[in-house]
Amino acid sequence: MGKTIIISNRLPVQLQISNGTITAIPSVGGLATGMKSVHSGGDSLWIGWSGLTDEEIPDDIAPKIDSALAEHGSSKVNLTSAEVDGFYFGFSNRTIWPLFHYFLEYSEFELKSWEIYKAVNQKFADAILEKAGEDDTIWVHDYQLMLVPQMVRAKRPNISIGFFLHIPFPSFEIFRTLPWRKEVLEGLLGADLIGFHIYDYERHFLSSVRRLLRLEVSFNDIYRDNRIIKVDSFPMGIDYKKFSDAAKAHEQNTADQQSDLQQRLNNHKLSTPDAKLILSIDRLDYSKGIAKRLNAFEYFLNKYPQYKEKVRLIILAVPSRSNVPQYQLLKKEIDELVGRINGDFSTVSWTPIWYFYRSLPFHNLIDLYTSSDIAWLTPLRDGMNLVAKEYIATRTDKTGVLILSEMAGSANEMNESLLINPNNFEQIADALYQAINMPKEEQQERNSHLQKRLARYNVEQWANDFMSSLQAQKDRDAANVSKKLTEHRLNTIVEDFSKAKKRILFLDYDGTLAGFHVDPQKAGPDKELYQLLDALNNQENTELYLVSGRDKDTFTKWFLPKKYNMIVEHGVWISQNGEDFRMLENVKNDWMEKIRPVLESFVDRTPGSFIEEKNYSLAWHYRKTDPDFGNLRANELNTVLTSLIANDDLSVLNGNKVMEIKSSNVNKGRATVRVLGEGDYGFVFAIGDDWTDEFMFQELPESTISVKVGRQKTQAKFYVENTKMVRDLLKRFLV
Repeated sequence: MGKTIIISNRLPVQLQISNGTITAIPSVGGLATGMKSVHSGGDSLWIGWSGLTDEEIPDDIAPKIDSALAEHGSSKVNLTSAEVDGFYFGFSNRTIWPLFHYFLEYSEFELKSWEIYKAVNQKFADAILEKAGEDDTIWVHDYQLMLVPQMVRAKRPNISIGFFLHIPFPSFEIFRTLPWRKEVLEGLLGADLIGFHIYDYERHFLSSVRRLLRLEVSFNDIYRDNRIIKVDSFPMGIDYKKFSDAAKAHEQNTADQQSDLQQRLNNHKLSTPDAKLILSIDRLDYSKGIAKRLNAFEYFLNKYPQYKEKVRLIILAVPSRSNVPQYQLLKKEIDELVGRINGDFSTVSWTPIWYFYRSLPFHNLIDLYTSSDIAWLTPLRDGMNLVAKEYIATRTDKTGVLILSEMAGSANEMNESLLINPNNFEQIADALYQAINMPKEEQQERNSHLQKRLARYNVEQWANDFMSSLQAQKDRDAANVSKKLTEHRLNTIVEDFSKAKKRILFLDYDGTLAGFHVDPQKAGPDKELYQLLDALNNQENTELYLVSGRDKDTFTKWFLPKKYNMIVEHGVWISQNGEDFRMLENVKNDWMEKIRPVLESFVDRTPGSFIEEKNYSLAWHYRKTDPDFGNLRANELNTVLTSLIANDDLSVLNGNKVMEIKSSNVNKGRATVRVLGEGDYGFVFAIGDDWTDEFMFQELPESTISVKVGRQKTQAKFYVENTKMVRDLLKRFLV
């Protein structure tokens, strides 16, 4: 069994250089903690940047760094200061971060930064390829490395790759403003499994894939070339036991064991026993809504003046990206806001806001969590927000109130908290009032539910769920109804074909012999296809039938001079040996006058759709429409048609971006079985790509070699990936 390779921008260790020696200290961040169950023992490797640029590493120290990292199961990617500036501070944090958090006004679209981002992603991919074996499992993390999956896939097409995005994925309307939007999507689609924190991000991603790349999406599966990419949501948890145990140990501390911060908090609570401490902890980032929170706090004090000197807001802003201009401006804004509010409201004995701009050690975080009556977290947009979960985990007596922005990913799991819109000051003020006055019993009831859920789905469970899902993707072929038409299986089929005294081939056209075109009339056969069909049709003891939903006039123009056998309009018409088409089924078309106005109304309301009128059927095409809107209209039309034709002998066929209404007693299976009864065939072959071809697969004899184009669920015995492989397969029948 292969090893697991984890890839992130930063390694889970911090390096310290002192007097020519290197010390590697494990990090305590959420990702490093969460991956412990995956990154353990000798069967895993973590690849990332060490935090030191090439310019900062003396030549004689470099080998020592490699050795120090190896002791922690890690391997470094070397980056220059220019690469860090363009890749991390540039494209990652001045383009992707603001854009994905809906701050378009902060997004910079610099070609140079994009080029560096691509080059650094290639560096990470090369580092993986150098270390990875074919049986290994790759797990790539976060927005800095979105091109890596496809870069690895290009060189190792069969390796198992997972990707997890730890920030939001924006709506299509936001994402499409990115100049390199398709390249980012294609980079991500190199993975077998793409994970997000919540379903909303997953939905936005699938929408962008449909609309920008025009790929087929079925539920949360994306079909691309010969692969199925699964997209799913995995809400990241915390190390619940770590925080819960720390809080319990904190309770046992004697007065002399308590930190200076805890003693100050105790003194404050003793001096004003009825006052409430409100805690706010965030990185200093514009997405966290700290400035709005301060303004909302001011609004609360004005709306409920009775709580002056009865509440205190503790703001802990952890420094972040302090060399990026927007962050410098944000710090200046927050400093000024805190100063103004404190200046306006302070009394001799009361300062409304305690403001800390620093990182605090873990034990001080526990001091704040356990001492604060209310946790107030109101990000404007946040991938998850683990602080909310950490606060709940430390409430050992189940008291405390969490006020949480509904824009945070964690809000989906924490409905028992007070959910607010961070832009609604009136709602926030009322939520603070509710939190201050919430009965202890209600607090405990709410937190009891939250704690059970967080303890159950902790960060280790999150990591294991993702890896289990990625493993399931590896095993997915075995669960398919059909089997991949491998070279070995194909050799056996070709051998059976050669031995048979009489053979018959049923070949679908659109999506099988030829690719789809937005205009069906322009998807005519090319020279190579004519040559292939001529060769098959002229082969001794071999009968060829083109079986299509196309109208007879089009096939007459394209193929009748070639004297191919043809079944068209799903089995209404047949032409054999170059003769004119004759009806295979006795069907009527008087129903079309009733249905046509319905289809026309949908054309009017669905830009890009159109009607194709055949002799005995009507087809509504929506390949040119917006994919999501087209699917919505198709579902609506299907409902309307189902009720409209309930008492008629009609049925609706849902094909590839087309809905066709036809007589119920007509289908490709019925037609091909009738043809098959006219002769004694030792080899029967049928191939097609959509639901209309399933009738052939179902009704032809069990001995038939049936092949599906694409990896969708099917009654066919085998599948091939695309039209090119169909043609390569048919060439093998030329003996």
